Amino acid sequence: MSFFNVFAQEPPILILGIQGRAGGLEKDTTANLRRTGAFVVNMVDMAIVERMIVCGTGVGPEVDEVQLAGLTAVPSVQVDAVRVAVSPCAMECRVEQIIDYPGCAIVLGRVVQMHVRDDCLDDAGRYVRPEVYQPIARLHADSYITSDRQFVLKKSDELAKVEADFLAGLPK
Repeated sequence: MSFFNVFAQEPPILILGIQGRAGGLEKDTTANLRRTGAFVVNMVDMAIVERMIVCGTGVGPEVDEVQLAGLTAVPSVQVDAVRVAVSPCAMECRVEQIIDYPGCAIVLGRVVQMHVRDDCLDDAGRYVRPEVYQPIARLHADSYITSDRQFVLKKSDELAKVEADFLAGLPK
């Protein structure tokens, strides 16, 4: 089982949690990260969710999970790792740090290149169109959710002023 999340915006850092195999054996993913110092996070939507499960199946290092899932791998631009061509969003990352624990590892990766499908972005190319791109997220075990309902939640003007006053008083 593995999880990932955005950890920081500047610098752009992702965090991966990679559970080892039974008996504490390291997964191929972790071994590849150590060997190459690079990885790609391929986001998933409903169109490719069934193939995601295939890619997450425990198989030997000689098996190409992307090929097994019937997906097409394409070269990355800045890292020595392939990305999935049909992924709505792929983030090329360089390993910044690996923190080892018994039976698992936490990996911090700096995003060095993003690929986002054109139809997923607004006309300015800045924000995601939630009606088009609805990523899949893992909750736990075999439970997943999709983001089919997005809403905007902003601070009140009063809270925004309190925050602005606080930030203005911090040392520069």
